[in-house]
Amino acid sequence: MINIEYIRPRGLNDTLAFLRDHGKETKVLAGGTDIMIDLRSGALQTRYLMDVSRLSELRKIEINNDELSVGAGVTISEIYRSDVLTRFAPALKKAATQFASNQVRNVATIGGNVGNCSPCGDTIPPLLIHEAEAVVVNPDGRRIVSIEEIFGGPYHCTLRPDEIITRFILKPKSADLEFSDFKKITRRNELAIARVSMAAMVQQSTDKSISFMRFALGSCTPTPRRFLEVENFLTGNVPNEELLWDAGRMLAEGMLEITGRRPTTVYKEPAIQGLFMRMMCPLINS
Repeated sequence: MINIEYIRPRGLNDTLAFLRDHGKETKVLAGGTDIMIDLRSGALQTRYLMDVSRLSELRKIEINNDELSVGAGVTISEIYRSDVLTRFAPALKKAATQFASNQVRNVATIGGNVGNCSPCGDTIPPLLIHEAEAVVVNPDGRRIVSIEEIFGGPYHCTLRPDEIITRFILKPKSADLEFSDFKKITRRNELAIARVSMAAMVQQSTDKSISFMRFALGSCTPTPRRFLEVENFLTGNVPNEELLWDAGRMLAEGMLEITGRRPTTVYKEPAIQGLFMRMMCPLINS
């Protein structure tokens, strides 16, 4: 039998006051699609379950000047429906279209997806290519944390027990940047976690050479990450098939340097190269 007290604060101030006193005994729920599984299995033991998913302070999507803000309580369905994200973060919107089922998308939040720190989190690679930072608040104030800093390892969040994420700050896609994409490979077409995922933004000059690139890989390393080696290798060059295959091999080799050879390597090494080629191939004919 699960013996946990459910807490639903009325506002952010109530949330922080409760966490000040009970943070070490509290698990923050921001959708609960992963937490409920862990509760049923017994993997999660906690005294309090605090539901912050309905706090109005966490539910906004806004663009102000050069700052794109996405509240931590925004659901995956709201990301999918957002006209602001269609324009300024299309890779994040595309990740939302491939996220689990309609029922899960209606409940799951971007804050929960990040805070769970799963290597397979679909929203993480798009956030990385937008160099996203999290606004983290605690009873004593707030701090800005990069997405990379939140991940202490697989399923290990570095936030303190008395802290929550209120929103994410993204660098929006510029109007003249035409290529932005997210792709993943799963065991089946629907309702499956990613075995390989990646996101990219690329800008090409008039001579078709790559003048700007951000690329992130998910599901293949202990934490999702940017691959600066691949970005630097392609920037300044005109993409062709041979160059993209070379970059894909570099990406696979970079993954192996981090993880070493494992039972999944025989699958993931060629899968990474193939998915990278499929994602980047439109740049050849652009």
